Amino acid sequence: MPKYIIERVIPGAGDMTQDELKAVSARSCNVISEIGPKIQWIHSYVTGNKIYCIYIAPDEETIRDHASRVGIPANHIAIIGGMIDPTTAE
Repeated sequence: MPKYIIERVIPGAGDMTQDELKAVSARSCNVISEIGPKIQWIHSYVTGNKIYCIYIAPDEETIRDHASRVGIPANHIAIIGGMIDPTTAE
């Protein structure tokens, strides 16, 4: 199944408290349980005004459905075609 990176524009995301992050994480996990095993949240990176999420899903529509149900944006969705790191240069 494809792996995606999702850019979510959320002004002030970097200022969210641990309780706020916990609440949005819980909502996300609840919706994933409703949708079923076809979508998996791997992890997310919180920055100043954006959250970047890594998901495994069959298609973009499933990711957009999840975002809509959670009440968070999915401003840009891209399939991850590969991964590189410093060891790639070796």
